[in-house]
Amino acid sequence: MNQAQLPIGPTRVSLFAACLLPALWLAWQSWHGQLGSDPVQAAQRLTGTWTLSLLLLTLCISPLRALTQQHWLLRLRRTLGLFTFFYATLHGLCYLGLAHDFAVDAIILDIFKHPYVGLGLAAFVLLVPLAATSNQWAIRRLGGRRWQDLHRSIYPIAILGCLHLLWQSDAAELPSALGFSLLLAILLWWRIRERRRKAVPMQRSAAVQPIRFHDKRPD
Repeated sequence: MNQAQLPIGPTRVSLFAACLLPALWLAWQSWHGQLGSDPVQAAQRLTGTWTLSLLLLTLCISPLRALTQQHWLLRLRRTLGLFTFFYATLHGLCYLGLAHDFAVDAIILDIFKHPYVGLGLAAFVLLVPLAATSNQWAIRRLGGRRWQDLHRSIYPIAILGCLHLLWQSDAAELPSALGFSLLLAILLWWRIRERRRKAVPMQRSAAVQPIRFHDKRPD
């Protein structure tokens, strides 16, 4: 089966269902009181973990497409990106609403007390325009180049997300946080390497040699 014939519709439906499962599982656990002694903290931890997991999975799409030559994978990035925003919103609501009851003074005080909170909020603010422009209308409105430049902010968002996790992790959570950070470092390294590989410098000899009409055109 070639790539044009791949059933991308069913694949997207399956991906949508898989991405929704953690939220449904969290809702079921909350309804049945199975989130432990501190359900708010448990909900924050789970939604934060899934936010960063889906964000890094979104960044994995381009390397996977390059390695497998399965270009249809790129059509799954929007679903993954929007679910990243969905879980980031749940994570933010758990913090702002459940943990602090939307009390601005308490939130500001907590940001000064725990600077990693500010990193997380900054990452969320940067994520909002990416979610808002994840549609064809925004691409046409902004133009392909400006849209791509805007969506490159996913890289600082991912860095802020990993720092947010690392800063607050205790000894038990540190290995997981380091694993996320290592994966991000590999993904960023791959992109830098690909960018350098594709930046082919102009040959000096070709630049100074005059064009001869009897020379053959390059392929």
